[in-house]
Amino acid sequence: MSRPLKVWLVGLVGYVLMRVWCASIRLRIVDPHGTLRAIAPGTPSIWAFWHNRLFLTAHMFRSFFPRHRGAALASVSKDGEVISALIERFGVQAVRGSSSRRGAAALVAMRRSLLSGHVVALTPDGPRGPVHRVNPGVVKLAQVTGIPIVPLHLRMESFWALRSWDGFRLPVPFSRVDVVFGAAHVVAATSTEEEFEAERLRFEQVLRAPEVESGSTQAPGISAEVV
Repeated sequence: MSRPLKVWLVGLVGYVLMRVWCASIRLRIVDPHGTLRAIAPGTPSIWAFWHNRLFLTAHMFRSFFPRHRGAALASVSKDGEVISALIERFGVQAVRGSSSRRGAAALVAMRRSLLSGHVVALTPDGPRGPVHRVNPGVVKLAQVTGIPIVPLHLRMESFWALRSWDGFRLPVPFSRVDVVFGAAHVVAATSTEEEFEAERLRFEQVLRAPEVESGSTQAPGISAEVV
């Protein structure tokens, strides 16, 4: 069996399993700031959320935003190949790259996707962490395009946390997940490394703020530290 066929099969199986799993989740979009009203189909937008909340996002995008065109960053690793095959089945374009490999090329490709009217999704602490630390790529992308970042906070009523570097979260079937869209975050232009670091930290604080989640519980079965 050739490698491309293996990737295709794994992507297909993963897609079917995810569709079945996600169909059991009571998924709700929460937009307290009216952020979504400004994101009409064809309007470029940068969406950012933590890596350990990644599981539901492609399903959420396909279910609630079928008229939008989506793109997401996937690493250049073998795992990234599988993830690319998977998210493309949800109608999301894969942009290959990471903060550590092909970072500049990925930034150019994401800028191109934004200029063509895509919603670009990023996990600022991925693909290898540190957990809940914003890497500079999303801040640079916002600066070079002038497009604000929309923070997404996925609040899971009940979840399993894997023994991975980020405690990757899997929502328990038939539980509720709220996808809360934060206010659009404008990144200011900077001229020094110190100013850029201040902007990076400012957005990191925005994305970290809802981490104290009342009502969210870790279900038994898979142990890990939950942050």
